[in-house]
Amino acid sequence: MIDMIDLVLNIDLYVGLLIDSLGLWSYVALFAVIFCETGLVFLPFLPGDSLLFLVGAFAGTGSLNVLLLLLILSIAAVLGDSVNYAVGRYFGEKVFLKKGLLKRKHLDKAKSFYTKYGAKAIVIARFVPVIRTIAPFVAGMAEMEYSKFLMYNIIGGVVWVSGFLFAGYFFGSIPFVKENLTLILAAVIIISLVPMVIEGIKYKIKK
Repeated sequence: MIDMIDLVLNIDLYVGLLIDSLGLWSYVALFAVIFCETGLVFLPFLPGDSLLFLVGAFAGTGSLNVLLLLLILSIAAVLGDSVNYAVGRYFGEKVFLKKGLLKRKHLDKAKSFYTKYGAKAIVIARFVPVIRTIAPFVAGMAEMEYSKFLMYNIIGGVVWVSGFLFAGYFFGSIPFVKENLTLILAAVIIISLVPMVIEGIKYKIKK
């Protein structure tokens, strides 16, 4: 836990060291991080938003190629969600129901939710830490139609990656941002939690 906190607080230093030491192989490492955060349901706490902003800032200095990052990381995000969906669809229901971790009525509610709001949920979930890792897994468990899931998976993945990547690319070189990068990354994480808070408030009000 302490190591994870240190990683989040000093992610700019770690990414800088990674790029310097790995060179072109850093693209592979970044692909792996984004793929794992979106594709492995038990690793939802990897710093996806802040990492994308940060590598965009490094690309702005010429350390990385921003267009190559866009291509590689978009593929990682889409593949990750697709794997997560497949795991949820073929193993999730069996494991969760048999182990008593999920009640049938809750799964039925999830299926109804994705039937009604699936497209919106998949895209919005991309911008909410933790939820973006769980959403495709639950969509698979809820047996959301894969062709529909894939279409919005691609849209959400590309918009998510390009949004944070180019934000870092264009704003990361500003002196104020460079001098306060840790605070900026913390703000990125907090802002990304806003949609989840809003939805939670809406749910409480309706309830």
